Amino acid sequence: MVETTHLIEIPLTVEIPVGPQHPALHEPLLLKLHADGERVVKVDVITGYNHRGVERIVEKNSFYRNIFIVGRVCGICNTVHANCYVRALEQLLDVDPPPRAKYLRVLAMELERVHSHLLILAIAAELAGYETLFMYLMKDREYVMKAKEILTGQRVLADYMMVGGVRRDLDEVKVSRLMDLVRRVEERVKYYHKVFREDATIDRRLRDAGRIKPRDILAHSLVGPVARGSGVKTDVRAQDKYDAYGEIPFNVVTEEYGDSYARAMVRFGELYESINMVNYVLAHLPQGNPVPDERKLPRRFPSNETFAAVEAPRGELTYYVSSTGSDKPYRVKIRTPSLNNIVNSAFVYVDQMIADVPIILGSFDPCISCMERAVVTDLRSGRSFSVPLKKLGGVDG
Repeated sequence: MVETTHLIEIPLTVEIPVGPQHPALHEPLLLKLHADGERVVKVDVITGYNHRGVERIVEKNSFYRNIFIVGRVCGICNTVHANCYVRALEQLLDVDPPPRAKYLRVLAMELERVHSHLLILAIAAELAGYETLFMYLMKDREYVMKAKEILTGQRVLADYMMVGGVRRDLDEVKVSRLMDLVRRVEERVKYYHKVFREDATIDRRLRDAGRIKPRDILAHSLVGPVARGSGVKTDVRAQDKYDAYGEIPFNVVTEEYGDSYARAMVRFGELYESINMVNYVLAHLPQGNPVPDERKLPRRFPSNETFAAVEAPRGELTYYVSSTGSDKPYRVKIRTPSLNNIVNSAFVYVDQMIADVPIILGSFDPCISCMERAVVTDLRSGRSFSVPLKKLGGVDG
């Protein structure tokens, strides 16, 4: 009688922490990888290392002072944060800014989109192994930062938005300087686009890394260039037509394949669209005074609640503002695109190689400081306090 031996293979998984401080990550985030050899089988996304309690802070300050606070939720896209909050206040007060102010707001936000996309494309090049390309992209990004300084007075934290308009106007000399800077940026964007399309190493590193199907985009509520890279045509600028977006022509850029390369190509397409929008604004600025008199703005806001959305460089950003009739908001709730794209994207890493994890994360353009907010209220005592997401039950990924 022949005995048969049955072999049972038991897969061995290794837990590999990527973060919260890691050379491939630019912000504190922990990706807890479970790997079978070089293949990722599971990922836990753990946040909470960069919590600042912003929502609680704005509830203790006046509506107008908060314009400067929300602009510091994110240093890269501070203009869109301030714009979204200010438009929520304008809805409370039933204030409509003049056309010139709306055009200048679009100008500031599209310049911000250009420098944000150049930054994440530079990081993508760095993650692919091209540190020199990273440095060149960052050098030419300085043209945009200079343009933002000419428009708003600041390179980074603009503090440009205000209820009823903007804080600074443009004259013909500044318009001419902005046109010259944008022309230089466009030339460099064309060059870098050519590099990304033709370089074999970038192609091999980004192609098929983190491919997301359209149905998964919708199922996990992913937004911005991540969604558009998978062919999902969603853009708050086209849907809500806030400020002057209903008057300025532009296209919603999409790619179909859904991998890290497609997301990079969406950002290049949006760079061209943003540059065209900037040129259109500079050539078609309406007449009038875009700077309102702050002394005539009401100190107290009516009792009501409002909601505003904006297309930030990373995707849909929303602000909910509740007022009880005082000079301070009762509640300000901020939902940033990175909250959706980072917390809900753990499934994207499964079946990918460990070496591709930083590439995939970088293709989401993560902003961790944007998403670290939560306020808990004790109903018995009425006391509110801020907590990081990871301390809320069941929310560590």
